[in-house]
Amino acid sequence: MIRFILSDLRRLWAGSLVVVLLVALATALGVSVVLQERALRLGSARAADKFDLVIGAGGSETQLVLSSVFLQPSPLPLMPGEVLGKLAADPRVDWAAPIGFGDSFSGYPIVGTTTMLAENLSGGLAEGKIFAREGEAVIGSAVKLPLGGEIKPMHGSLEEGGETHTELVYHIAGRLRPTGTTWDRAILVPIQAVWHIHGMEAEEHAENGAEALHDDEHEEASADHGHGHHGKADPDAALDESWTAEAPGLPAILVKPKTIADAYKLRQDYRSGNTVAVFPGEVLTNLYATLGDAKQILVAVASGAQALVAASLVLVTVIHIGQRRRQIGALRAFGAPRGAIFGIVWLEFFFLVAIGIALGFALGYAAALILSGMLSQTSGVAMPVGFAREDAWLAAVLLAFATILAALPAVLAYRQSPAQALRA
Repeated sequence: MIRFILSDLRRLWAGSLVVVLLVALATALGVSVVLQERALRLGSARAADKFDLVIGAGGSETQLVLSSVFLQPSPLPLMPGEVLGKLAADPRVDWAAPIGFGDSFSGYPIVGTTTMLAENLSGGLAEGKIFAREGEAVIGSAVKLPLGGEIKPMHGSLEEGGETHTELVYHIAGRLRPTGTTWDRAILVPIQAVWHIHGMEAEEHAENGAEALHDDEHEEASADHGHGHHGKADPDAALDESWTAEAPGLPAILVKPKTIADAYKLRQDYRSGNTVAVFPGEVLTNLYATLGDAKQILVAVASGAQALVAASLVLVTVIHIGQRRRQIGALRAFGAPRGAIFGIVWLEFFFLVAIGIALGFALGYAAALILSGMLSQTSGVAMPVGFAREDAWLAAVLLAFATILAALPAVLAYRQSPAQALRA
């Protein structure tokens, strides 16, 4: 029987190929949606795991996380600089790192921060050393620049017609280890250098930084949180990371609490007044809910496509059985029982659909890998693509559907009498 089926498939290879491709493409659409959504969810969750608590000025919690954790360019309101000094002196805090952004170089975001964050972000350096002067920088693992290279910060981005700062040129002192996050594409510089080249001296009060923001809010430069004013910077100046209440205004502070209990207490303390404190993971949960709705829509579209393919296959098989009536009649005339005819047609069609499903899983996996690679290259977030246990249920459902679908042409062949088939 198997030899007969294989011989039949070779003879009808064109029609068989069409059936396999139809099933494969419909399956690949659904599989790629499931795998890509999972990769996006896992990648963003792992990126957020690097940061326990984020504190910013009152406003959108989602935007605070997107800007500070995923470095998405967007203007954030400034909170008073005294918050940094208060956190630095808080016994519940292991370390608190201010961040300031808005500048870029060659498409890479420049982030002003501290040596503490640079040392803890990736668990050490792949090469070089941590910045120790205002004119030094540390780059992420995916930044394609050499050690010792020059970085000329640009206000905003090239696409927005940004202006290159002439106050300071950074020199690359070290490179971080890979983190699998957006920070792999970031250039880290001392926060005090960022303050100096934007005219936000440490002795200025936070309200001055806020006024700078309001002065620039109608300019393109407002996207860098009030860094539209130019100042002076000394590339050889030593770093001073002893924070006081006189620090300039800040868009965000990344906090590492000493314990889980401290984390919840700090979040409660800084969720009132002019600040908001968030766990990035909780904010991402809300985003996942939105992604879940979008995923359901895409899955519904994929299911609709699969239903159309199933209907097309039914039509193709009915026509196919009609064209094979003489062959089926001859088999019956030579003594082949109805059960054998049913088995031959069922196995033949089920084999084609099963091959299509397997090929569809492979194509869906390849499509998700390509799409995740493209997204990872632009965002810096590593998106792991892989099958999970629930995907076995999807395969089982599709094979069960194939079992039922293959029975239709088999029943049609089973019901034909030899005389009717030979007269056709």
